[in-house]
Amino acid sequence: MSTATLAVLALTVAVAAFVQGSSGLGFALIVAPVAGILDPGLLPVFVLASMIPLNLYVAWRERAALDLRGAGWITGARLAATPGGLALLWLIPDRSIGLFVGAATVLAAAVSLAAPAFTPGRLAYVGAGAVTGLTETATGVGGPPLALVYQHRPPAELRATVAVCFLIGEVASLVLLFATGRGHPGDLGPAFLLLPAIGAGAWLSRLVHHRLDARRMRLFVLVFALVSGLVLMLGV
Repeated sequence: MSTATLAVLALTVAVAAFVQGSSGLGFALIVAPVAGILDPGLLPVFVLASMIPLNLYVAWRERAALDLRGAGWITGARLAATPGGLALLWLIPDRSIGLFVGAATVLAAAVSLAAPAFTPGRLAYVGAGAVTGLTETATGVGGPPLALVYQHRPPAELRATVAVCFLIGEVASLVLLFATGRGHPGDLGPAFLLLPAIGAGAWLSRLVHHRLDARRMRLFVLVFALVSGLVLMLGV
């Protein structure tokens, strides 16, 4: 990986860590399309691994607001759907992974922007967990279904619950990817190199997460995801 690529990735993950640490979502929507443009071989292991320390920190910071019931249903469905995400990876040719990630990002952002308000129940939790298990394992992008479920809940509850669900799911996805040969421990190198950038973004989010307008931040993330996803699709 060139120095220029590493620098762009460092800036991207720092911004993404700040955004997700502040709003509860956005890391994968920002990082996955940029990583796909720079080096499709980074997907999905780099995105999954990079999110683990961030979500561990956010889950601990916001632990008092965790929705245990929702997290339980989401995590159960997410783990059950993880093999399906792996199957998608086997079906998608390596040369098409960038196109798939771009399309998944655009679709997720568009659905998130257009979805009406609703009160989540068991079916919503299970559905969001299942979709997240498929898309996050295959592409690293899994936040929009969870954001839809919690978008009208208190911001701290969204941040805590999404972080816990992501944390468990990311570890499960990486274990399955490594066990089946679709990823290798050596692929974790870039994520380790960029830990300082992730830490910087997370630390900055601690200073402002109580004061940011979550709705405006969410809109920014989704518009960015639409644009970057389209760029990735058109560049393939």
